[in-house]
Amino acid sequence: MSSPGQDGPSRQYVRGRIVSSGTTLDDGVVACEGDRIHYAGPASRFDPAGWQHVDVPADSLLLPGLIDTHCHGAYGGDFSSADEAGARRAAGYLHRSGTTTVVASTMAGPRENMLQSVQLLGKLTAEGLLAGVHAEGPFLSPARCGAQNTEYLLAPDTGLAAGLVEAAGGHLVSMTYAPELDGADELVDLLAASGVTPSLGHTDADAATAAASLVRAAAGLAHAGSGRYRRRPLVTHLFNAMRPLHHRAPGAAAACLRAAAAGRAAVELIADGIHLDPETVLTVYELVGGANILLVSDGMAATGLGDGGYVLGANDVSVRGGVARVAASGALAGGTATLLDVVRSAAAAGVPLETAVYSASTVPAAVLGLAEEAGALSRGFRADLLVTTAGLALTAVMRGGRWLDPLPR
Repeated sequence: MSSPGQDGPSRQYVRGRIVSSGTTLDDGVVACEGDRIHYAGPASRFDPAGWQHVDVPADSLLLPGLIDTHCHGAYGGDFSSADEAGARRAAGYLHRSGTTTVVASTMAGPRENMLQSVQLLGKLTAEGLLAGVHAEGPFLSPARCGAQNTEYLLAPDTGLAAGLVEAAGGHLVSMTYAPELDGADELVDLLAASGVTPSLGHTDADAATAAASLVRAAAGLAHAGSGRYRRRPLVTHLFNAMRPLHHRAPGAAAACLRAAAAGRAAVELIADGIHLDPETVLTVYELVGGANILLVSDGMAATGLGDGGYVLGANDVSVRGGVARVAASGALAGGTATLLDVVRSAAAAGVPLETAVYSASTVPAAVLGLAEEAGALSRGFRADLLVTTAGLALTAVMRGGRWLDPLPR
């Protein structure tokens, strides 16, 4: 018998309550051989002969490794800074906190800095430390800048966009854009043709403009071809940094909700109890369904650390009581919760646990083209596994068949 935190043998299994793929199995076994899942199913159908049992508490939950498609950093590291040591430190912390697959998000900034940042993050993706790069800007609305520094926001520039795609070395997976800006249509066309998913956000657009842009993005992605999975446009942190939904001026939020309900788009929710009221989170789930929602952290450098001063892209940020705000404007500046914290908050809001886990694993895996590789506890999938208590307190993390060291204290 071995314990999590040790490398352990190449053939090992854990037993507990499996929560994966939108379902729960009360008495399950997950058996991993090397870096792959060999078996995930009822304990009664598993023969333990020749397998090493990993001892975990009897009431443990077994979850797939979580997948965060929108995260700016952690543990003092900011993915926009082009600092390799900081990026590695952030990724390592996130992996140990249960986010075994991380897409690194960058902010608007000086042109050369943006190019350097995505180049570094592309390199770390090729290495397997990250799962891709998300460029949050710079083609965003100054009226809905959020934590973006307006000095670096630009009208869509296909030359710069192509430069970012190239610098990332084929690992730019998504880009946030405001559809009302001049040149947005051409930008969407370029992104889709380049294999980059357009993500509507940081926008002051009306409903009609947003709806038309989502249709264009979906058509562009379909025309470009998607291999073995269906790609669809995304919506960057629904409700945050966009015109509030009003009954006489519904804005982009209404169009995004309709598109998600129809399965034509997927919306991000920062369900951390700060960016959205829990009632809003529950309402969106009931309106569009968990299969059309990606839970994200929007985490920044303060994640895993305490209150104090930090940076987020080109802005100084002050964190007080775990809430990050731009020092100059007071705008919310990303999150300090891990994705597992977000899942816990969504469940506390009334979202069924199976559905919340699905939106933080299976749905983002599909968005990234990893639907047959990650995001579920299934035979042949990568051996990414979380062991938690019934209350979602983290006990152990396996990534690629290896138990990771405990979180730093």
